[in-house]
Amino acid sequence: MILNTIRECDFSNKKALVRVDFNVPIKDGVVTDDTRIKAALPTIKYLLDGGAAVVVMSHRGRPKGKKNPEFSMAPIAKSFSELLGKDVQLASDVIGDEVTKQVSALKAGDVLLLENVRFYAEEEANDPAFAKSLASFGDVYVNDAFGTAHRAHASTEGVSHYLPSYAGFLIEKEVKFMAPLLSNPEKPFVAIIGGSKVSSKISVLESLVKTCDTIVIGGGMAYTFLAVQGHSIGKSLVEEDYKDTAISFLSKAKEKNVQVILPVDHLCGAKFDENTAPIAVDKTDIPDDLIGMDIGPKTVAMIVEAVNNAKSVVWNGPMGVFEFDAFAQGTLTVAKALADSDATSVVGGGDSVAAINKFDLADKISHVSTGGGASLEFLEGKVLPGIKALEK
Repeated sequence: MILNTIRECDFSNKKALVRVDFNVPIKDGVVTDDTRIKAALPTIKYLLDGGAAVVVMSHRGRPKGKKNPEFSMAPIAKSFSELLGKDVQLASDVIGDEVTKQVSALKAGDVLLLENVRFYAEEEANDPAFAKSLASFGDVYVNDAFGTAHRAHASTEGVSHYLPSYAGFLIEKEVKFMAPLLSNPEKPFVAIIGGSKVSSKISVLESLVKTCDTIVIGGGMAYTFLAVQGHSIGKSLVEEDYKDTAISFLSKAKEKNVQVILPVDHLCGAKFDENTAPIAVDKTDIPDDLIGMDIGPKTVAMIVEAVNNAKSVVWNGPMGVFEFDAFAQGTLTVAKALADSDATSVVGGGDSVAAINKFDLADKISHVSTGGGASLEFLEGKVLPGIKALEK
């Protein structure tokens, strides 16, 4: 997968229309986590240094195609200005005569942030006329919003039909780290897949079994796999509809000589509650009155050993209910193993990234993906419309 990147374009005296992912949490009108804004700054600064005027667009929340002040980009414009170290103008709307005037008045070095692109239903419908209106604001299009690259929306895919299109540094980095995992990973390659449900991760497992040497299955989804192996799982989560799928996957892994690591011990609770007392179960079978909430120390040791021997590791999904402090140890230890590893480590998916950030380990991971759903679909081997539009 070879992308057109911003290094290949002369931006002097051009207007660059840039799609970013500034869908950030806001409380009382203030941005509470500016990670995604910071992630886009290298691309924005590169364009400004190259002599461009920059028109930035993003969505925020789910205003459902209607103008709703609650989802305005105003608080983001303020935070963006402070982080960029220069004034960012906020457009009066997304499209229309007034915005056209604001764009026309831009000079090299100026930055204009459009209002929330999802104020118009045409955005998610990828309406060609709406995409064309957005495209009229730029001479070139730059996509740096990996988090929305799996959506064929007007601002992520539609505008690419009307303008020369390039990947920003963030998308370039995401593809650089993730694409080899599907085609040519450095071996041994270990995948650690967690989360609550088999249904949401089975496509990833079936994609990764083609290139992995070892697959670790943790979190709530592990209990369905243990159940089909004949183990008792107590009151733990099980997806009856996915038992056949689990059997089929385990058979496929065996055929391909891929080692599958499942929990061999657990940390359980009497009920699914933050204050429930943790109960160690030093065997694979869980007593009938308990719920599996985290992996136990023997399982952790197996995972750490696999990571220590790996050359490439991808992690998507927590090992337990890490939001509850008493059941965060499994996820924390896996995160630390990745941080201490010499392997190329890629972490994707909202919960895994949250865990890495919670434990302050992001700077020790080779690549922490900015897109939850997008990184999942990428690992599933799906074509992401926003990326496809940037390919040579």
